[in-house]
Amino acid sequence: MIAWIVIGVLVLIVLIIVIFLIGTYNGLVKSRNQVEEAFSTMDVYLKKRYDLIPNLVETVKGYAAHEKATLEKVIQARNTAARAKDAADVIRSNEALGQSLRGIFAIAENYPDLKANANFMELQQQLRQVEEDIANARKYYNGCVKLYNDKTMMFPSNLVAGMFGFRKASMYEVGNTAERENVKVSF
Repeated sequence: MIAWIVIGVLVLIVLIIVIFLIGTYNGLVKSRNQVEEAFSTMDVYLKKRYDLIPNLVETVKGYAAHEKATLEKVIQARNTAARAKDAADVIRSNEALGQSLRGIFAIAENYPDLKANANFMELQQQLRQVEEDIANARKYYNGCVKLYNDKTMMFPSNLVAGMFGFRKASMYEVGNTAERENVKVSF
């Protein structure tokens, strides 16, 4: 009789452990999929940005032909960002692209006719909207990464994460100190 009770308790313990492992594993998979979905959403907005940039550069070229180096830098940064494969490359290359885009808008400040051009204004507005969408997608991505990383690092789910190869995901952070500085406006 006692042997059956011991066997019953052991079976119950094994069953609880199996249920815990399955639940934890499924939770980790769900969180990892949310991170991938959030990154894909951000990638869609980045693609929109890549598609807008050549039109913006062509519009600026008509007004500022002697600013060729800045325009080429923007196109090079755009092409590098568009070819990025993994999350770290996408993040790094888009930081560089963001900086080069600021160069175009600095050029525009020197050309009042360009700033008044309807095509330029429309492209600038579209790019501004895409940049807002990218910022929101980054927030969502980072939120998903935080939840996923919490699950992969906190006890006891970190044990399951380690057993099944779940690794910490990278946050989308502003890496360049120039982007963190306040914008200086002078009149």
